[in-house]
Amino acid sequence: MDTGGGGASPTAAMSRWKFAAWRQYQHLLDKSTPHVGRRWLGFAAVALLYLLRVYFVEGFYVVSYGLGIYILNLLIGFLSPQVDPETAILNADDPILPIAASDEFRPFVRRLPEFKFWYSITKAFCIAFVMTFFSVFDVPVFWPILLFYWVVLFSLTMRRQISHMIKYKYLPFSSGKQRYDVKRAPPETTSLSVSED
Repeated sequence: MDTGGGGASPTAAMSRWKFAAWRQYQHLLDKSTPHVGRRWLGFAAVALLYLLRVYFVEGFYVVSYGLGIYILNLLIGFLSPQVDPETAILNADDPILPIAASDEFRPFVRRLPEFKFWYSITKAFCIAFVMTFFSVFDVPVFWPILLFYWVVLFSLTMRRQISHMIKYKYLPFSSGKQRYDVKRAPPETTSLSVSED
């Protein structure tokens, strides 16, 4: 006879299953971290799938506009330094950008790291793709106005960001650690030279 403990069993089993699924998902994300090219190739496939869906359905322009605004927000975080030199209180512990050429080299630390940028933008495209299957999100709008407004917003935002980069002399892209190639001496020749006396 059941003593009342059976009521919590389905809930406990469901929470164990959710925890195991989340752990497997996190494991896959952790394994994908070093594979930058493959991750971005996967994102390109997801973005292309979304664009084809919107093109063939000929709708969901408001969803696309919202996605564009979100991508712009993520891009600003990706291109911005973690500590903004304009608003940072100069503290010896803060990793600020070098101001003069004689300052110690500090690598560029983004406000939004590359992996989180990739993860957020891929998740946003997946959510937007799912939204295209619900007609409630297909609001009728004149899409050229939305596109024009987004292009203006993108131009103004990027102009401000580029002027910030020029003012504080930083570049948010680097090719990694600088390598110094050691020049090897040419191998000695084995031919005998005849000296004339």
